[in-house]
Amino acid sequence: MSDPALEKRAHKLFSGRVDFLKSAPALKFLPDPVVPEIAFCGRSNVGKSSLLNAITLRKSLARTSVTPGRTQELNFFEVGDPLQFRLVDMPGYGFAKAPIKVVDTWKKLVRDFLRGRAVLKRTLLLVDARHGIKPVDAEMMAMLDEAAVGYRIVLTKADKLKPTQLADVLAATEAEARKHPAAFPVLHVTSSETKQGIDELRAAVLADSEI
Repeated sequence: MSDPALEKRAHKLFSGRVDFLKSAPALKFLPDPVVPEIAFCGRSNVGKSSLLNAITLRKSLARTSVTPGRTQELNFFEVGDPLQFRLVDMPGYGFAKAPIKVVDTWKKLVRDFLRGRAVLKRTLLLVDARHGIKPVDAEMMAMLDEAAVGYRIVLTKADKLKPTQLADVLAATEAEARKHPAAFPVLHVTSSETKQGIDELRAAVLADSEI
């Protein structure tokens, strides 16, 4: 449900300081866990960078790339002055051309981060609305369930579908979400291009950071 007061507060916060902090290719490079963190994950080319830019009211905070699988590190962004929380851009998954060693390294980094990061309040799992939940998405959901990390499912690129198609994908995704103990039953439908659902999602990020 829409919360105008929360949306206004979130907009004001993200209109202020949002800065890139660091990239962490391994756990030993993680920043000190001093503030809440909200992570973003999704299949390569799901539109994660575009969504991050839309939420943070920036044009190029997160680099968008036509080359899937470019992000192989955890990227941290700080929000607020004074600092209120961090956003974590997790490496995209499902890259078909990546070597097995790269995929194994990714899995270990992500699994260890999810299991051991006490300040991680919520993860946003991005799913391309044109495709719905694919096997690699279901695998990520299982990883989040296992780590007992609550997550919101966010449908991206909703503007690319007709309303009837979107309704079908939404229903199927909600049905799948109900099978996963750590998944929120309510989904977010978004478009970085038209800004559909962005205000509500931005407010949800702020609310999750304050849990």
